[in-house]
Amino acid sequence: MSPRHRPWEEAVDFQIGLKPIALEDWLEGGEADPAARKDPLFAASPGLVWAETEGSRAAQAEAAELVEAALGPALAPPGLPPLVAAARRTPDDLCLMEKRDGEWRLTALSLCAGSFFTAEEVIGRSLGELHGPVTGFGDRFLVRVQRIFEGLRPDLILERRNWTLLNSDALHTPSSAPIRAQIGGIDPADAGRALSLRVERQTLRRLPRTGGALFTIRVWLAPLGSLADQPERLAAFAAAWRAATPELRAYKRFDLYDDLVESFLADPQPA
Repeated sequence: MSPRHRPWEEAVDFQIGLKPIALEDWLEGGEADPAARKDPLFAASPGLVWAETEGSRAAQAEAAELVEAALGPALAPPGLPPLVAAARRTPDDLCLMEKRDGEWRLTALSLCAGSFFTAEEVIGRSLGELHGPVTGFGDRFLVRVQRIFEGLRPDLILERRNWTLLNSDALHTPSSAPIRAQIGGIDPADAGRALSLRVERQTLRRLPRTGGALFTIRVWLAPLGSLADQPERLAAFAAAWRAATPELRAYKRFDLYDDLVESFLADPQPA
């Protein structure tokens, strides 16, 4: 399986990289029954995958209306918060941002494919607090991102893509510790199968009635070895990996995988 998106071919540093997309391209789909994956997580680990703040239900309902308009009407189990009901219908995680006390804050989220964070850890945080772990974000990007949120029009949907590399093919990765603890046991000859390219395709759109914003995160996974028989794409990945800035490498902990990746690049084996 080849990666559906390849953002490493576009930039080797952290970039905002938002671009307009058509309404019909908003939700990509690609999973037959997202609820079958998400419902057990909601039941077993609700604090990891769901959180809401008081007063967010009106904006949640509007976000759910947008999802219904895109996917068509469907029945949901009774009693669910509107954003949970909507999230069961799409592979994407759904994050609701609203202006509270002069700051854009995360007021509700369904997070069944989180990358090393949980819903209860981030609920209520501002844009600056959410992106604090990104090296240099506050100095380089925060003001621009705030302006994007302020100026977002209801008729505009924006998209960006992000990527990393992990020794896990799981979508639900709330913690880095158990994953990174296994790195030392990976045979370098098996790196193409053991390492996964993890791509986040993110979108942002305004909620016209309540004034909030809906941020979606769709995670796509593919083994690193899927690039083995695609020389041009393999070369692009190698170039991006080796040219990644020190800040990006530190943030994503690429250093933990350098030996494994270089072993794969020296002798690319299909997954």
